[in-house]
Amino acid sequence: MADYLLIVESPAKSNTIKKFLGSKYKVVASMGHVRDLPKSQFGIDVENDFEPKYINMRDKSKVIKELKAEAKGMKKIILATDPDREGEAIAWHLAFILGVDIDSTCRVTFNEITKEAVTKAIKEPRKLNINLIDAQQARRVLDRMVGYKISPLLWKKVQKGLSAGRVQSVACRLIVEREEEIDKFNPEEYWSLIANLYDEKTQKSVDAKLIHYKNEKIEIKSKEEVDRIISAVKNEKFIVSEVKLGTRQRHSAAPFTTSTLQQEASRKLGFTLKKTMMVAQQLYEGINIGGKISGLITYMRTDSVRLSEEARAIAKEIICKKYGNEYYEGTYYKSKSNIQDGHEAIRPAHPELDPDDVKEYLSKEQYKLYNLIHNRFIASQMSSAIYDTIVIDFDVKNYLFRATGSNLKFLGFMSVYIEDKDEKEDEEMMLPIVEQNQELHLENLQPEQHFTEPPPRYTEASLVKTLEEKGIGRPSTYAPTISTIIDRGYVEKNEKKLFATELGKIVTKLLIDNFGDIVNVEFTAGMESKLDDVEEGKVQWKQVVKEFYNPFSVKLAEVEKELEHVELVHEESDVKCEKCGRIMVYKYGKFGKFLACPGFPECRNAKAIIEKLDMKCPMCGGDILIKKSKKKKKYYICENNNPDNGCEYIVFQKPKKPKVEKEKDE
Repeated sequence: MADYLLIVESPAKSNTIKKFLGSKYKVVASMGHVRDLPKSQFGIDVENDFEPKYINMRDKSKVIKELKAEAKGMKKIILATDPDREGEAIAWHLAFILGVDIDSTCRVTFNEITKEAVTKAIKEPRKLNINLIDAQQARRVLDRMVGYKISPLLWKKVQKGLSAGRVQSVACRLIVEREEEIDKFNPEEYWSLIANLYDEKTQKSVDAKLIHYKNEKIEIKSKEEVDRIISAVKNEKFIVSEVKLGTRQRHSAAPFTTSTLQQEASRKLGFTLKKTMMVAQQLYEGINIGGKISGLITYMRTDSVRLSEEARAIAKEIICKKYGNEYYEGTYYKSKSNIQDGHEAIRPAHPELDPDDVKEYLSKEQYKLYNLIHNRFIASQMSSAIYDTIVIDFDVKNYLFRATGSNLKFLGFMSVYIEDKDEKEDEEMMLPIVEQNQELHLENLQPEQHFTEPPPRYTEASLVKTLEEKGIGRPSTYAPTISTIIDRGYVEKNEKKLFATELGKIVTKLLIDNFGDIVNVEFTAGMESKLDDVEEGKVQWKQVVKEFYNPFSVKLAEVEKELEHVELVHEESDVKCEKCGRIMVYKYGKFGKFLACPGFPECRNAKAIIEKLDMKCPMCGGDILIKKSKKKKKYYICENNNPDNGCEYIVFQKPKKPKVEKEKDE
């Protein structure tokens, strides 16, 4: 008979922990939150010092009943939910429901689900951390205020089912403003000039780029300018004016935080943020490795790059044994100043478990992500890569041409892991060792026309990076934030890039025009800092809420009055309503954009927008329609798709037009 009830959040985690504890412990799962603000009402008593009206969640009534039954007769209830604000709040709500004294040592946390970590945590229980709880309460209440007060305005003026959010609306604004930058961008012409040279001694080629004129950076704006330069130097000798030999180091990247894991998994593995977090959760909660269940990684919601000394020691042993002592550096990484440093970086819970040793026990996605995390961790403790570098300058009639090259001398951490970048670095070529005053033969002057490019559209990875840099949201919020703005139809994802939809632009403009502070980057980042202050006990959470709500409620009343008689102008189409003759307009619903008659409610005509691919069905010659699945993934289907019609053409990858062979002249 069990004496102690230990409550975690998920069944997977409870199954893992059961294996570590004896028969005295009963381990059960709360299945996440059990109490929350009501969905049917605002749920915050503004008149009573912003007291939240928490209720038991309806869909958790069965779980709550089971938890109460399990708690009866137990000597002690141990709350072992996740080690962050959200987990602390869930533990607090569980304590309320089960009648646990919040001043008792009822709380345990572990950064990794291993036998050592779990048994150690149970020996060191603590009281609930009220500051962590209050920080979560403040976030929840602020988000409720924005969502429940602004969203109804969107329903009235734009479309039912829309929502505004304290973080999601700022993320959407970033994408909309990037779209505007791209639309307004005017490309400017510029030219580069490369001198293709040949060293007869080594029989190697050297490409030298024009960079300066009379010691100042040169910008070539037209073909006429580049032609003048070519005329000035084409008959001159290219004599080496200076040679610089040196070395440079490339340092390893820090071990993963939540955001850097999301970015790298997106770039290297093609994972969405949602998929990354789902697979990371599985690795954290426990995998059956040859009959033994254990978590494979540490807690995956963290913005710290700190590593425990135990983990560092194991990394050192692995590196020295596998690669040699010269490959070990043991770098300490410094976390950013505005982060919670309660947890380690994301690393393997058992660093000695090589990814290939456990591959057979993992799904394809689990193996890929574990391999990524393991290699990044090991590489973070390895020596820097070392390059021999060479810079060769040619001074030709006051025009400075420069060739740069490098040779990888020592692999260091790069033998294990190389970080991907959103911005690709220029590759340097290998150059021959030449001497000052040596002449190289000019084979060709190669001018090339370029045009400046607009800023790139955001990907999930680059948006996370921007949100983190600007201090918007926290690691746990990035994936749900981006999922929400895609699900609401404010943003579309196409070939990994995020595009602002017309609906996203309309909603963002309405919010900027009327609630500039709410969708202001600096304001939102400042609010995150205030939540951090609550967590650190520097300020009371209700004070933060009060300072936000009082001016917000005044502004809300003003906006409601101003918009009372304002009708939103919908974008017109070129389609005439077949029922009443009016020109139909574009509107937005649960499943995206559709055509509607502006004569509503007199005329209720509406129809779907049919997108067609610019090619015919290879089976029957019909039009190929572009449609979306329930999960909003595009697929391509023939308009005649029906077994009875003899055509069953449907594909999920965009089909390519067949190549048309040119007829040869007889």
